[in-house]
Amino acid sequence: MKRIRTYFDLPPDTGSDVLGQIRAQVERLHRRLSQVHFTLAVLSGKGGVGKSVVTANLAAALAADRCRVGVVDADLNGPCMAKLLGARGQRLLVKADGVAPAVGAGGLKLMSMDLLLASDSAPVEWKGPEAESFVWRGTLEAGALREFLADTDWGALDYLLLDLPPGTDRIEPVHDLLPHLGGVVFVSLASDLSQFVVRKAVHRVRELGIPIVGFVENMAGYACPHCGTVGPLFGASAEFDGVPSLGRVPFDPELAALADRGRPFVLERPGSAAAAAFGQAARAVRAFFETGRTL
Repeated sequence: MKRIRTYFDLPPDTGSDVLGQIRAQVERLHRRLSQVHFTLAVLSGKGGVGKSVVTANLAAALAADRCRVGVVDADLNGPCMAKLLGARGQRLLVKADGVAPAVGAGGLKLMSMDLLLASDSAPVEWKGPEAESFVWRGTLEAGALREFLADTDWGALDYLLLDLPPGTDRIEPVHDLLPHLGGVVFVSLASDLSQFVVRKAVHRVRELGIPIVGFVENMAGYACPHCGTVGPLFGASAEFDGVPSLGRVPFDPELAALADRGRPFVLERPGSAAAAAFGQAARAVRAFFETGRTL
């Protein structure tokens, strides 16, 4: 429990050399990530589009293709990646060279705030001066994410995926921590409302100069549970100017059922239309990073 509180509370003496501590942590972060070939943020801007499920299955598809993959659950206030990857209940071990990450389905390495909470019903609490709690909360969240990246013993990885929380501004703290972030994948539905918000996130990513890998359209059609045929759902496809489509994942009732059980769909139903779409997206990600092009 003492370890958990270091993520939530301000230092006892806020007048201490906080900047010096941050600099040291940033140096550790750079040393740690020197063993990671590619970093990828998964962003939607809009909540409720299935971004975390897409992240989990994209990571699992990369791992199934013999890549060494880690996942950072950057949604600190609504963490769900440990559940999606079947890693809940694992104890985090603090070693001399850092915190050993949890290991989820497909051998995926994982760090999530969910692994630090005392119980299922316990929310994340950020403690700072009450008069300026809103300001301090952002500082504490950035510090927690920096710790996840810097103090986790990721080892050698081919890909490190960051599952970002909803919000068009959520890419900015990541960009501050990782100015050489390898790329961003957007997740959207075909609905006008989803695309309306995601376009704002696309615009912000372009302003920051972060490479855009492409977008995954989730719930793109409905896969019949009896015959597997994919029929229309929204009646249109998502489109973003200049952003390539990496894959269209049809809605499949088993996606949610397997997610609840911590078993990535792409590993459990490899012959399905949805698994094929996740595999296509994973191959497109690899092509982007390894050859500089999209499929």
